[in-house]
Amino acid sequence: MWDRGRAYRFILLMGAVSLLADFTYEGARGIVGPYLAHLGASGLVVSLLAGTSELLGYWTRLLSGYLSDRLRSYWSFTLLGYALTLLSVPALGLAKSWQVGGLLLFCERIGKGLRTPSRDALLSRATELVGHGKGFGLHEFLDQMGAVLGPLAVGLILLAGYGYRTAFFSLFLPALLALLVLWVAKTSYSEELAKGEESFTSLGKEFYWYLLVSCLAFGSSPPFPLIGFYLSAYGGIEEWGVALLFALAMGVSALSALLFGLLYDRVGIRALTLGLALGLLCSPTLFLLHQPVLAVVFWGIGLGVQESVMRSAVASLSGKEVRGRAYGYFHFSLGLSALLGGLLMGLLFEFSTGALVAYSVSLQALAAVALLRLKP
Repeated sequence: MWDRGRAYRFILLMGAVSLLADFTYEGARGIVGPYLAHLGASGLVVSLLAGTSELLGYWTRLLSGYLSDRLRSYWSFTLLGYALTLLSVPALGLAKSWQVGGLLLFCERIGKGLRTPSRDALLSRATELVGHGKGFGLHEFLDQMGAVLGPLAVGLILLAGYGYRTAFFSLFLPALLALLVLWVAKTSYSEELAKGEESFTSLGKEFYWYLLVSCLAFGSSPPFPLIGFYLSAYGGIEEWGVALLFALAMGVSALSALLFGLLYDRVGIRALTLGLALGLLCSPTLFLLHQPVLAVVFWGIGLGVQESVMRSAVASLSGKEVRGRAYGYFHFSLGLSALLGGLLMGLLFEFSTGALVAYSVSLQALAAVALLRLKP
């Protein structure tokens, strides 16, 4: 049987995988748009490729979550997903046309969709022993460290005078390391970990209520590209300043995930309510009070809570027999909500920043209050 020490070791190994994986694909994410333009793509084509790839990723999560439960093949989906993502990113350096680059971008998002529900289902079995909040918080902390370090490393490579292709090729090393650590994590995993856990063969009303409330929260949180656009176009902040603020947001998100994860194990869903209450301050602080640093801090807190505590609650509201499906529904619904909510907030931004603030604050406040009826 597993003990807490083995559970922590597995969580740390999977956290290291996520750190290296985020270093790889988040490092590339900031330069994919300019790179596709360099290969001859128009602005419209870049937007269509980005939007279509995200939709493919969302639908893949829904399907892979269902199939992983039916086939009991969580590791197969996790391994295949990580391999597809991590090998697609460095391969972008070999692309000779934007069509090939777009195909690799699709592969990267599909890979993320394949692995995410199964990975979270595997993680939830380890967090059962140490606390879902603490376990997912620790994993998300390491994940976000990769999201900070990757873009910084790629930025330094470009600043040193190297081209796009060299930047993409340099990401092969962290991609390979991520796959090696993932294999070590697999060899350390044991199905004995799940023994003794209460099993549910279906998802109950509490889960679907939680899913609806979570969609409200995700669909009303301003996307950072919109925040960055506002800071650059109206806030007088140069591009490098926006990049630094994004790095700050990722750092705050990492700490927030860890701290609120620990709090979740102590006070339950109230930790998520508190995190959402702090996150909703981002919009008025930015668009009404014009305090960009403070607004980015609030945004980072909200992101950290969403990425750690929300995943913890899914584990608390589902049994191991249906957890792949639960995480598939969760990631698909929240991703689609974020996409549609982001489009709506973009339209509101063009109409009135006051209307954007009212929409964002009211829906996030509603989500925070509605969560109080749950006691996972």
